Parts: sequence; C-alpha cells; structure tokens
Amino acid sequence: MAALKTQILGLLLSIPGLILALSLHEFAHGFAAYKMGDNTAKYYGRLSLNPFHHLDPIGTLCLFLFHFGWAKPVPINPYNFRSRRSGIIVVSLAGPVMNFLVALICAFILAVMERFVHFNEFVFFIYQVVLYCEILNIGLGCFNLIPIPPLDGSKVLLELLPYRYRDVFYQLERYSSLILVALLVTNVLDPVLGTMRSVVTLAINFIVGLVF
Repeated sequence: MAALKTQILGLLLSIPGLILALSLHEFAHGFAAYKMGDNTAKYYGRLSLNPFHHLDPIGTLCLFLFHFGWAKPVPINPYNFRSRRSGIIVVSLAGPVMNFLVALICAFILAVMERFVHFNEFVFFIYQVVLYCEILNIGLGCFNLIPIPPLDGSKVLLELLPYRYRDVFYQLERYSSLILVALLVTNVLDPVLGTMRSVVTLAINFIVGLVF
C-alpha cells in the first residue's frame, strides 16, 4: 500500500513537469522553424505555449504509464527553410535544447530554495514539483536525441550522413517505430539514456555551481 501511495504521489508531482516539458519541446520546434523561414507551424496555430495545442492524449498517457510517449508533432515544411540542411538540424535540436534550458532553470530555482527559503510542507511540495520538472525535462531531452526515427536525433543524423548511406537509413525507417519500442521494452537503451542523463545533469550542476 505504501509503495502504491508513493507511485501515485510521484505521478501527481510529475504532471506539471510533463505538461511543461512536452509543450515547450514542441513550441521550440515550431519557433525555430519560424525563425528559419517556415511559417507552417504559425499557420496551424502551433506557435503557442498553450499545452492543449501540443499534447496528444494517448502519447501523454503512455508517458505517464510507460515512461515514454509523445506530443502532437509540429507541422514543418523544410522546403521553406532558407537553408534546408541547417534548418532541419536547428529545428530538430530546438526541442531537446529547450528541455535542457528548462531543466537548468529548475536547477537554479532548487538551488535558491535550498539556500534562501525556509522549508515547510508547502515549500517542500513546490520543491518536489520543480525537482520532478528538472528530471523529466532532462529525460525527455536525452530521449529525443537518440538517432532512431521518429526521434529528433534521427533527423540530425540523417542530415549529417553522406548521401550514399541515406537510402539504407530510409529503408530502416519503415521499421523504426517497432525497433524503438523493442529497444525500450527490453531496456536495451537504459545504459545509453542513463549515461546521457548523467552527463547533462553534471553539466547543469556545474553551471549552477558557478553561481552558488
């Protein structure tokens, strides 16, 4: 019973962080595309911080239940970019970078709270919400950097690959979703994701440590 209560509490504490992580991730893609010359996201009303414009009900539920999920992809037309190749790379990286920036802001908030705020039950609750937000944003940013379609990292990898290897990549892409699910279910990606999260966390703590 105690374990169940802990899981439910963790789920409740993670809700604000999940909504923020997914919404800002997709907003960043759309905003970067807009800055690179593509108005598609703006035309479809996706240059918005409103979570309801970005959240996919099934993808969000899967994120809660299985710790991997998705939001509604921001519509983008790479042929509108001033530079197609650099545009795709910048737009693809914008989502994870946004997640890492949010995690950094959360880390600064936590550091301020630890040093200057007197803790009571309410403050401790807020502290936990911000902590979960930091952890979830780091996790989502790292997950999306994995170079397997349809994740953002795959789009960056495709643009960096020599043209002679792209046909092989396209051939594998049709099975990519099944490959990704299989890797997640079998926990094959856990060591990779764990290392990525550790590196990002160390970098964030280093930056915060320069101030405090």
